[in-house]
Amino acid sequence: MTRGTLYDGTLHGGRLARLHPSQVRDRQFTVVGFGRRGLDPGEVRRFLHRVALDLATLHHDVARLSEENARVKRALRDWQSAWSDRRQP
Repeated sequence: MTRGTLYDGTLHGGRLARLHPSQVRDRQFTVVGFGRRGLDPGEVRRFLHRVALDLATLHHDVARLSEENARVKRALRDWQSAWSDRRQP
């Protein structure tokens, strides 16, 4: 099980490595004591913020790759059309 703060993990280029699903699934938070029940709200909020940032990055990457995929498909279609036109007598 993973325990710790927002800054657990390794740095890549000055940034935290992306979260792995098992890190989210296995995460444990500090239990608040001394008459209070539950988890440390600040720790939970920081972790959720990190998850949200990773999700936003992934959504951005998916959108960018979808656009690139459409561009490559258009280029291939154009190339196929041009090649087909050249081969016809």
